[in-house]
Parts: sequence; structure tokens; C-alpha cells
Amino acid sequence: MNRPLDTPLTEALEKALAAERSGPHVVAIGGGKGLASALSAVLRYAGRIDAIVTVADDGGSSGRLAPDLQIPPPGDIRKCLIALTPEDSIWKRLFEYRFLGADVSGHSLGNLLIASLADLEGDFAKALQAAETLLGTVGSVIPVSPERLHIEATVDGEPVDGQVALALSRGRVEEMRLVPEHAVASPEALDAIADADQIVIGPGSLYTSLLATLLVPGITEAINAAPARLVYVANLSTQDGETLGMDCTDHLDALIAMSGMRPPAAIVANEASVTFPPPLTQLEADEEVLATYGVDVVFGHLVEITSTVPRHDPVRLGGVLARLI
Repeated sequence: MNRPLDTPLTEALEKALAAERSGPHVVAIGGGKGLASALSAVLRYAGRIDAIVTVADDGGSSGRLAPDLQIPPPGDIRKCLIALTPEDSIWKRLFEYRFLGADVSGHSLGNLLIASLADLEGDFAKALQAAETLLGTVGSVIPVSPERLHIEATVDGEPVDGQVALALSRGRVEEMRLVPEHAVASPEALDAIADADQIVIGPGSLYTSLLATLLVPGITEAINAAPARLVYVANLSTQDGETLGMDCTDHLDALIAMSGMRPPAAIVANEASVTFPPPLTQLEADEEVLATYGVDVVFGHLVEITSTVPRHDPVRLGGVLARLI
């Protein structure tokens, strides 16, 4: 084990890397708040960033917009666009804004803006390029597939339909699949993976974010063929409805068994003591067991101490990831 690698990059080095953008090409894969957290860390050392995002979200504002407008769900995409926007602006605040009342209650304005751009441009990829220009993002957001996907799973022998239903279910996930079966990965996603210097998976919901992205045909094959170093960032805690009672080894087992992904070169795990409300528990990483997979476990104090809700500190996480190229 290499320890400690959690020393943050110096502020001067962060500014230099950000100014020159001469660092490594990093591809981050997943969805939700976890991928946005990873991007905030990667932003501190990468020269080029590509975020490959799940398109299987069927809840909230995305779940209301995507089916009717025939576009990929914009919610996770919006989170990534914001995470890749280093400077505050009126556009960033608009993309973050959420309505609280009237007919648009619960909708994120950013989701509506993405949907509007897709209609104006007549193409979702062009809509994202326009959003990136408006926000001044550092990097690109790539939907893992050009079409909206749907999750089906079997939990304790019972069928579960949809991302939200799977996220809320309790029990052992025995099988998970994406519909339609003929779905293909975005060519841009495959090209980004092939060209990457580092591939970061996680943190994020094991099944509804990470595996919902890795199970798209072509993605795992591209990861396994890529020369990039593969790094898995472990969650801080178990997740109610998906991973209760699981440790880091269980997470890795599920990722490998269900997707066929090669074991990562390194796993980044938190060692700072954190208390979570029951039934959640801090995610444990057994270094000796994980070593049998040929994985280096890198521990660090990765929790953001100023946050009211435990989450990864982007400065410390970025410092670790920068040293794992």
C-alpha cells in the first residue's frame, strides 16, 4: 500500500495545471452526484477531461422530461456540466436553479435549458456542445449511449423495473440488464476511453450509476483494451436500497462479475472515521483481501470536513488521483 497519498496539491500547482491544461487525459465514468464529485477532483490536475454519463435515470425532473421529448435524461448530464464549470457566472447559476412552485415545480432549469437546446439544435450532441460553450466548461460530457436506456433487475428472485425502483429496493441484486438490448455505446465515449491516460470509476451508486454505465455494450470492452490506468474510487458509505451490508470487496466483485471489467490498478478508499445514520455504515476496505485481486489500496482522509453531509473532499481526492496516473 502506498500511504499517505492524500496530501492536497499545492494551490500554485493547481492554478498552473488549470491555466496550461497540459496534464493527463482523464475519463471519469458513472452518474449522479458521485460522478460530479469525481469531476470536481479531476478538474484540479487533468489537461483534458471527458465525463461518460449514464442515460438510465428515470426519476425526478429527468424522468418527466426524457420520455416525452425523446432525449437522454438530462439530470446527471447537467450535474457534470456544472462540475466542469470552474467559474461562477449567470449561466452556471441558471443551470443550477430549481423551481419550487407552479407547473414547473421540481424541474431543474438546467434540464429545461438542455432540452431546449436539443430542440433548437435538432441534435442532442450539438445541444451539449452549446451548453459547454455557454458555461465555459473545462472538458466534455458524453452520454454513454445516444439513446435513453431503461434498467431491469432481479433482486432476491423478484423482478424490479426502473432506476428509481432499483435504488429503493432492498436485497441482493442477482441480475441487472439494460433495455433495449441492442443499445450501443456512443462512438465519442469509446474514442475517449481509448485515448485516456487515466480512467476513474466511482464514487457513485454501484448499480444505478456505475453498472448502468458499464453494462452498455462496448464500454467494458473499451476499458479492458485501453492502456490507461484504471482507478476505482470507493464510496464513503453503504447505500440504503442498493448496497446495505456490502463492503468494498463486495462492490468490486459486483463490478467485475456483472460487467466483465478488469480489476482496477488501484482503489482509493477513505480512512477517516465518519458516522452515518442507521442503517448506513462506513464502507470498509480490507487491504489484504483486495490485494488478492492485484489491486493497490490507497487510503486517505478524504472527507470534506466543512460539509454538513459526508462527501469526498475534491482537493484531497484530486491530490490522490493526480499521483495515480
